Amino acid sequence: MKTLAASAPAMTGHDAYLFREGTHTRLYDRLGAHVVKEGAGIATRFAVWAPNAKSVSVIGDFNGWDPRSHPMRGSDSGVWQALVPEAKPGAIYKYHVVNGSWRQDKADPFAFRCEEPPKTGSIVWDLAYQWNDAEWMSRRARANALDAPWSIYEVHLGSWRRDPSAPGRLLSFEEVAPLLADYCHRMGFTHVELMPVMEHPFYGSWGYQCTGYFAPSARYGSPQDFMRFIDLLHQRGIGVVLDWVPSHFPWDAHGLGFFDGTHLYEHADPRQGHHPDWASAIFNYGRNEVRAFLASSASFWLSKFHADGLRVDAVASMLYLDYGRKAGEWIPNRFGGRENLDAIEFLRFLNESVYRDFPDVQTIAEESTAWPQVSRPTYLGGLGFGMKWNMGWMHDTLGYFKNDPVFRKYHHDELTFSLVYAFHENFVLPLSHDEVVHGKGSLIGRMPGDAWQQFAGLRLLFGYMWGHPGKKLLFMGGEFGQRREWTHEQSLEWHVLGIDARHEGVQKWVADLNALYKTEPALHGNDFSHEGFEWLRRGDWEQSVLMFLRRNSDSLPVLVACNFTPVPRTNYRVGVPRGGFWRELLNSDAPIYGGSGLGNYGGVQAEPIACDQYAHSLKLNLPPLGAIFLKPA
Repeated sequence: MKTLAASAPAMTGHDAYLFREGTHTRLYDRLGAHVVKEGAGIATRFAVWAPNAKSVSVIGDFNGWDPRSHPMRGSDSGVWQALVPEAKPGAIYKYHVVNGSWRQDKADPFAFRCEEPPKTGSIVWDLAYQWNDAEWMSRRARANALDAPWSIYEVHLGSWRRDPSAPGRLLSFEEVAPLLADYCHRMGFTHVELMPVMEHPFYGSWGYQCTGYFAPSARYGSPQDFMRFIDLLHQRGIGVVLDWVPSHFPWDAHGLGFFDGTHLYEHADPRQGHHPDWASAIFNYGRNEVRAFLASSASFWLSKFHADGLRVDAVASMLYLDYGRKAGEWIPNRFGGRENLDAIEFLRFLNESVYRDFPDVQTIAEESTAWPQVSRPTYLGGLGFGMKWNMGWMHDTLGYFKNDPVFRKYHHDELTFSLVYAFHENFVLPLSHDEVVHGKGSLIGRMPGDAWQQFAGLRLLFGYMWGHPGKKLLFMGGEFGQRREWTHEQSLEWHVLGIDARHEGVQKWVADLNALYKTEPALHGNDFSHEGFEWLRRGDWEQSVLMFLRRNSDSLPVLVACNFTPVPRTNYRVGVPRGGFWRELLNSDAPIYGGSGLGNYGGVQAEPIACDQYAHSLKLNLPPLGAIFLKPA
């Protein structure tokens, strides 16, 4: 072990007051197992919240798992504490909790490290680490700002790559970090979003059934290994967003459920405390100590691991009391409504505390309904998130693209509707893992037509997405057109890049889109304002053509033109706000991407011919199933 991190004092009266009030956001400094100096040596101070227990003991490999060896002392706050000189860093332990005839060995809710599943013990661990990301941390307020480019690469660590010399073996944090950092740097992604890496017993849950709210999964290494992972990405200029799950937790016997012989973290009534969709437990957001536990977990990853943001999973399931339930299976709030008032209050507190303590990060809500003002400040009545996933855009866009181009003109509104509400929230456009599992197939597999049309359609989808207002999120494998549906048990199909050059063409297209997106303020600086967008051609449903301008006050506009059919549109005239030469910045139909090569020979001269509402116009060649980007020279 390295030098001890700063020793945390025992739970004080002030800590207990804040804990009971539900406003403590650094409980990880007080509860759990902390290695402390004790005389000339070290010991471990244990503290656990179990207010209804009759007795609690620390058991572990240091005392033969004997509950009689190290009983803990209770307090009025419900926190039990013990100082154990025999417990050293690396010791495996649990809490033996007794309530009448009920007794259970529980893992530490605040453990910094866990045994690798299927083992369930907690491990005494110190989090001392020497960070090397000072340069990133000094400028990340700019990199994480709402007007900065966000091109997020969503990754499931266990299946991004596997060990080629031992098929099936997961790569560790240490092994995968340089590979992922190099790849994202080469591809131009600004951020990586990791599907949950908090400890979870069932690998097949992808991390969404979490038991370790303060411990990275031991499947990939130690907490310091994960710190080095984030450190390395920061050194390469790449932000790290962590998927975080405060909406539910699994019923595993060693976990949070029925923790002290009562329903402590969850509601007792199954109409409130059991999630029917995921067979999991729902946190009791009305209990102050539970709110402090969750807020402290959020703070922990941002503080101790330098995370740049939290993507909060399944927010809709928190907001609605009847989520996934039929009539009679849920309990209305005190006003008779379906809104979870306690969850709303918790989410507002969560965001207020995060932005108070970490003003240079972002919280991102996965919220799948039309709940108002998710990404608006709490003082305006919002939930206080920085951004929100645009699930409507995702659903409509993928629904549109699955149509044969012959029939797309009858579905034109599926493309234009997103701009009706595009600026109601600070939206992220997600093409996430949820869209390539459970029989949905891959992104490229959703494209109709022969192989050429499928690759062209995928490039067009990405071109339209990168031009559309909103930050970008793409799940791994989509960037090179993986054909197989994602599975968490296998590596991505990296081998196709050496077999079919069209996969490499898609990959290069995404890299070039990222490069353009980052260097053109018009494409990212005004993502959340009407001032950043102007329709040029919205209603050409007959030819399935869309054209719009992206704008930013301190840069020239960028024109985005999309042809959603395999029929080339030559000499297509559209009005533009400026004369002069308009340079073609990118063309998805270029041969280097696998296209046919139809384009505009580097650019087009605007003619003084009135069209639409403008005195000048361009005569463009729109490639088949193509997207082009142009900008005044």
